[in-house]
Parts: sequence; structure tokens; C-alpha cells
Amino acid sequence: MIPFNHLRPLLVGNHQLTSTATGWRLATGPTVATRYTNAQLDDYQGLPRHCFPWRPPLTLTLRARVSHPVAQLRGTAGCGFWNNPFGLGRQQWPTLPRAIWFIFSSPPSNMALALDVPGPGWKAATLDAWRWPFFLLAPTTPIAMPLMRIRPLYRLLWPLGQRSIGVHETLLTLDLMQWHSYRLVWSVKAAHFFVDDQPVLQCAQAPGGPLGLVIWKDNQAMAVTPWSLPKHQLVACAEEQWLEVADLAIGT
Repeated sequence: MIPFNHLRPLLVGNHQLTSTATGWRLATGPTVATRYTNAQLDDYQGLPRHCFPWRPPLTLTLRARVSHPVAQLRGTAGCGFWNNPFGLGRQQWPTLPRAIWFIFSSPPSNMALALDVPGPGWKAATLDAWRWPFFLLAPTTPIAMPLMRIRPLYRLLWPLGQRSIGVHETLLTLDLMQWHSYRLVWSVKAAHFFVDDQPVLQCAQAPGGPLGLVIWKDNQAMAVTPWSLPKHQLVACAEEQWLEVADLAIGT
């Protein structure tokens, strides 16, 4: 298990962070839609992005459960690695996103970046916009975005856009209130995800490093689709909800 003193809390709004015998419980709420609430642990606060601590090859393992069924969970939650593209917790310039993680989002979130994979839900996912195909395609965005609203053109053209930003996703249909084991194998040119020792996603493309470890539960919602501009909002929650993780370990 990674020791608590290796991770730093980032706590905003109505939150509760509890250390358990084998990990942590990150709780948020009750909260309103006008107030950001976040219970987070990470290992990159205070570091410039080029000094974030993790690069492939490595393997992340943990166990996790949540407080409510998927249909009742609000906001976002997850565990994995990213480049903190919005500079949360530190005054940094925004940058293009990179991530490899297990992530949950609830409606009205709609991060529909993988063809035929629903926007909200509990997913294994990768994303890497720091790639030369994305920079080549980026100037076409004003023309391509309206075309994505036409279903046949979306199905024809979006796979090219999806590859350009390194998106690979699968929706995980689990009883999240029960403990499950998660394993993420991050290689230089591949990513492999396992749940309860069963493979759920394999891709011959992986984000580059360095990235930082993040574990969180908050009340954000983000809509990011090929056919619309990104939209961010907060969601209300009438009761406390939590993500609990245990036996978190990182090895080669």
C-alpha cells in the first residue's frame, strides 16, 4: 500500500477524508449545484508537470467500492494517472489532457469520446491529446464539429478523431457497492486494464508521461463530445456519497 504521507489531500467544500486500515474513504456532500466539493488525494501538488512522478512501464493495483448504486451516484470519481490539465490545486496554465485511469461520471456528464461507448458511467479509459495527429486535425474542428451531428458522418469520421486523441474506453457494468479489484498495466506502447483479474480493455496505444496519481470524489459534471463545445457544471447531491479504496500499490 502507498503510505498516506506520500499522498497529499486536496479538500474543497463539504468533504470528509478518512484513513482506514488498508486505504482511504473519500466522501462528499450533501452539497448544492453552486458549490464545488472535492475530496482528493494526489502526489503532484506543488510540482510542475514535467516533474510529475510516474512514467511507464508500471502497474497500478487497488480494491475499490462506492456508497451508492451507479444510478444514484452524483459527480465524478476515480483513480489513476493524469497530467492535471486544468491546474487544479496549483496555479498552472491549462494544457491538453493526458490520462490513464478508472473513472466514473454521472449525468449530466457526457464524455462521449469513444465510438459506441456511453458518455457517463464507470469506465476504464485512456486519453492523450499530446499527439501529432491531434495537432494536424485540430484546425479542422470548426468544420468537423457540425458534421459530427450527422449520424452517418459521425460514424464514418469520428474514429479518426478518436485515434488522434488516444481515446480507448470500455464501460464497466459492475455492482460498484461491492469490493472489486482493479489492475492497470501501463506500458510505453500499450495499456491493459483488469477487473477481478479479468481483462476488460486492451489497447496498443498509451499516453506518455510523466503523469501524477489522483484519487478523488467530487460533484463536477463535464460534457465533452465530438459535436459540441465542452461544457462544465456542478451537480447537487442531497446526501453524503463516498469512494473507498484499499491496498493501493504501484510496481513495475
